[in-house]
Amino acid sequence: MEKSYPECLKCKIGVLIPLSDYGREGSSILYKAWVCTNPECGYNLRIDNGEISRGDVIRKTTK
Repeated sequence: MEKSYPECLKCKIGVLIPLSDYGREGSSILYKAWVCTNPECGYNLRIDNGEISRGDVIRKTTK
């Protein structure tokens, strides 16, 4: 079965791909964020402390 991802509703060029992370106590958090694959777009959805945010600027970290 081939996986398909939703089209980005902002740019209509990229697709939204899921990203996972780890919680404060090291537990895995699946699909914490969805990010557009189009580098010029940068659209994203995130879940932080139970709240959904969207469209924040994506920052690179040194981690």
